[in-house]
Amino acid sequence: MSLIYKICPEALWREAEASGRFAGAPVDIADGYIHFSTGSQARETAARHFAGQRDLLLIAVEARRLGEALRQEPSRGGQLFPHLYGELALDCVRWVQPLPQAADGGHVFPDDVA
Repeated sequence: MSLIYKICPEALWREAEASGRFAGAPVDIADGYIHFSTGSQARETAARHFAGQRDLLLIAVEARRLGEALRQEPSRGGQLFPHLYGELALDCVRWVQPLPQAADGGHVFPDDVA
């Protein structure tokens, strides 16, 4: 796994960029780790947790740079999901792209997120 993905409201991410640190969304803070998805999990994550939401960004993060704070843990149906125990260093982010909403309420992902 080289890239993992965080779906984030744009306003929250812009705050992180301005402050130079990302501690997570409210659900991450409540759970004690930052939730990520692999490329194959990202679409389902968007459908389950972000359906109908606008102004979202897709954040691609270089997993190998997160070190031991990144753990693969079981979640939905026993699938292993990447969880980061600690803040996300912004220099680990490879790219940030809008995650536009489609007419059906779903989201349109970049072609290279599989």
